[in-house]
Amino acid sequence: MLRCLAILMVLPAVSASAQSTLSAADFDEYTRGKTLFYGFQGQVYGVEKYLPNRRVIWSFLDGDCKEGVWYEQDGQICFIYEDRLDPQCWVFTRSGSGLIAQFEGDPAQTELYEAEDIDEEMVCYGPDIGV
Repeated sequence: MLRCLAILMVLPAVSASAQSTLSAADFDEYTRGKTLFYGFQGQVYGVEKYLPNRRVIWSFLDGDCKEGVWYEQDGQICFIYEDRLDPQCWVFTRSGSGLIAQFEGDPAQTELYEAEDIDEEMVCYGPDIGV
């Protein structure tokens, strides 16, 4: 985790508006089969694993993983997860160091950036079991 944080701290902040938006085909080609870590304001934010057929698994790095799907709508890549059925839509662009994701394409909203391909594993714990 420290290695991940160190990489996040040295990544340059690049505005998503300066790059061209990725189409669904471009996004799928770039992400399919990868596990990408994302940062926000110099801190580790989360990790997403991109599976075939536009399926994903997301975690805030707490071991609680959520399965979901993504689709393109109005030039944005939208995600729906098992615990949240309202779409979370992002405009994705590429920079020299990886993906940049701008929430709803609004510069006043959250902007995440890819923490390059690092040697960390995505950890998902099993379901909670009641007593």
